[in-house]
Amino acid sequence: MTHQLASNYEHSFAANIRNVYCIGRNYKLHALELGNEVPTKPMVFMKPSHSVVPIAERTSLALPLHQGAVHHEIEIVLYIGREVTAETTVDEAIEAIALGLDFTLRDVQDTLKAKGHPWLPAKGVPNSGPITNALAFEGAEQVSRTPFALLRNGEVVQQGTAADMIFDLQQLIQFVASNYGLRKGDVIFTGTPAGVGAVQAGDILELQWNSETVGSCVIEAAQ
Repeated sequence: MTHQLASNYEHSFAANIRNVYCIGRNYKLHALELGNEVPTKPMVFMKPSHSVVPIAERTSLALPLHQGAVHHEIEIVLYIGREVTAETTVDEAIEAIALGLDFTLRDVQDTLKAKGHPWLPAKGVPNSGPITNALAFEGAEQVSRTPFALLRNGEVVQQGTAADMIFDLQQLIQFVASNYGLRKGDVIFTGTPAGVGAVQAGDILELQWNSETVGSCVIEAAQ
């Protein structure tokens, strides 16, 4: 079936974004595959809003491959449609969803982690947060059981559902709202399932929602 675009967005909500919150290690197997402890509360970091760019069909995406391994991380992205308070439910808060990629300069991140430095140089480079066209949000329950996947050159490399998350969508919006504030135009990258890996120039990445491709990109080496 063809997924309906969110009614308020002709193409992508990338241009309307304010704050970009990202959740680290929100899938147990992903945390373990990188040798990290499984968190006991949501682990939040941020990307610059201009690192988020729209991807549609075979969008060219330049990344700094010369800085070492750059890993793909597919994620469900939430677009917040109102100010979130302690009483706000997840179904009230989310206006639309998309699939996104949290590209990570893994070698750079490992060096930063060893020194106890912030992750911005590994997470905030241009084009590091591409997102697909907006999809209609049909409720947290529906999202939790809808599979999503990333294909690299036609092969499935990551797959999961929101039901696999350590912290569910309600917990995420309440945690972010209570600690940092959450208002219309903010987005949350909700974490990635296991299977992350390095991309190479010429790789074709396809993002699938319920087995349907909703966006794709071609990796290029940034100059």
